[in-house]
Order: sequence, then structure tokens, then C-alpha cells
Amino acid sequence: MTTAKIKVYTDGACSQNPGPGGWAFVMLLKNEQTEQELLRGSGGEKLTTNNRMELLAVIQALTAYREKIAPKYTGYPAVLYTDSQYVQQGISLWIKKWKLNGWKTASREPVKNQDLWQQLDSLASQLSLEWMWVKGHAGNRYNELCDTLAVEASKNVLQIPPHQNQT
Repeated sequence: MTTAKIKVYTDGACSQNPGPGGWAFVMLLKNEQTEQELLRGSGGEKLTTNNRMELLAVIQALTAYREKIAPKYTGYPAVLYTDSQYVQQGISLWIKKWKLNGWKTASREPVKNQDLWQQLDSLASQLSLEWMWVKGHAGNRYNELCDTLAVEASKNVLQIPPHQNQT
């Protein structure tokens, strides 16, 4: 019997930090013999940070997964791959203590990106996911694809429409 999985890859990119940034995701249906791309998405912001883009990539991916993929592929296990230890550790370990501590870190500082962490926590609590860290820039096909899409998205936010002469 073949066990298929939904694999979700995400990545964020930022030129300078803060600066223009991009996020991207790719979703696949994968079994032992084949893989099929189901969905991809990307976007960006003019002034952001790398960590915000990593979080937004996951939020956008999980939103699309919940709305477009999960209803069609009920019962398929989902695995989310990120090259951000900040995201993987944050959602798997740190967030529990942050919530108990009123969104403060162990050093009693406010949690950075709390708005995005709260969105991610709400989404993740509605889904059954396995969270996996994958080494970035190490030849993983879909991590590399997400990186390329995120970098492209970060460049696209800087494109300004051609200047029109006003006379």
C-alpha cells in the first residue's frame, strides 16, 4: 500500500535586514513513485525582515493548505519543511512558554513578531502537521525553488511603474 503525503516547502528572503523581502511556498503530493506539484505562491513587502518573511511564508502556505488542499486531500498527512530554525523551533518549542509568559521571552522581553506568531499559532492549532527543518542552500530541490521564488518576490516589490512625465 502506498502512503501519500502532502509536502509543504516554505522560504523567506530579505535583501538587507530590514529591507525588501519575499516569501514563497510550494506544495506537493508525494508518494513512493511520484510527486505532483499542487500549488505554489509568493509575495513580498518593501520593508521587512528575514524572520518576518520566513513566518509569512508559513502563514501563507498554511492558509492556502487549509482552504485549497486539505478539503480535497482529507486524511493525507502533511509535513511542512522550513530552513528557518527560528520558525521550526518557535512553533515546536518556544511558543508554549511565550504564551504562558504573556508573550515574553525567557529574558522577559516582548516576543518579536508576536503578530505573526499569533497568526501562525492559530492556523497551526487547526491543522495536523509535522514540522521539519531542512538545511538551506544544500541542494534540496523544493527548498531551492522556494528560495528562488522568494528572492524574485523581494525584487518585484521594488519595481516601480515607469515615471510619467508631467508637463
